[in-house]
Amino acid sequence: MKLRILFFHLFAVLIILSCSKRSGEQDTKVSISTNQKERRADIVIDGKLFTSYCWPDDVYKPVLYPVFTASGTEITRGFPLKPRTGEQTDHIHQVGIWLNYGNVNGIDFWGNGYRGMKEPAGGEIQHVRIDRIESRKGEGILVTTSNWLVPGGKVILNERSEFHFSAKGNTRIIDRITKLTATDTTVLFKDTKEGFFAVRVARQLELPSKTGVNLIDSTGTPSTQKDTLNTGVTGNYLSSEGLQGESVWGTRAAWMDLYGIINDEKISVVICDHPKNPGFPTYWHARGYGLFSANPLGWKDFTQGKEEFNFKIKEKKSATFRYRVIISSGTYLSTEEINRLAADFGKRYK
Repeated sequence: MKLRILFFHLFAVLIILSCSKRSGEQDTKVSISTNQKERRADIVIDGKLFTSYCWPDDVYKPVLYPVFTASGTEITRGFPLKPRTGEQTDHIHQVGIWLNYGNVNGIDFWGNGYRGMKEPAGGEIQHVRIDRIESRKGEGILVTTSNWLVPGGKVILNERSEFHFSAKGNTRIIDRITKLTATDTTVLFKDTKEGFFAVRVARQLELPSKTGVNLIDSTGTPSTQKDTLNTGVTGNYLSSEGLQGESVWGTRAAWMDLYGIINDEKISVVICDHPKNPGFPTYWHARGYGLFSANPLGWKDFTQGKEEFNFKIKEKKSATFRYRVIISSGTYLSTEEINRLAADFGKRYK
């Protein structure tokens, strides 16, 4: 009889814990508000800014910027929009989280904005409108339309992007599903390492430099001497294939984890590829200086000319790319946790 009563109490406790967990998950509130004048939409989770979808005049593509952990720590580089002391100022076109490519019908969309100005021969991704904003079951959804313009203003690709923003405890998740549709001509994504879905991270998440780097001071002026101390620089890459450090560059993997510490806070930033994406598993254009990019299209550069992809979208046809970004706060994500979240991503979007 006593064993039966004990079992009943244990069962009741499990039910209560299960209900509490479900209740906590439902309590996560994701809200999205737009500010057309400032050219952005803010994504707020449980009262804290997570990120903003924005389309600044001088960036020449829509970006997610800035991006914060659950505790409020920024994981994106501030330069060039809001420079911070101790940052690098290289590659001014690398802002927040973005998607574009370096050779689209011979036009460079990736590098446009170098030195903060539009390149005469560069392409531009122009935000057109926000189509839909929705909140459901602890998830915020933002759907946007953009156009890929070549010099002269001709549109060669229509873009429809759907962003899903969600939270699981101290982990934040961004899913981006982007459908690119060719207009009246076949669009060739000629192989290049300069692409495709990327984030430029904060200085602390860079990998320690062996040669030293030039950093900016409180006035935004780059130092004349290279810093070789790597103070606070703690980043390291880990791929789904077990490779680490800068050796991950130019290799293929289903996901990549960049982990490090900012102000005593352990952080993991993971990008997951999707099994239905062209070129899966993607190659990685992941650099020690803070560029963290999945590039499924640059085979020739990554294989030293042994293989080529030269991906095409034919006239009036479409291609869809799907990526997940996972940002943990306070602990590093384990391989098992990443595999679980990557598998969930693979099943969620077809």
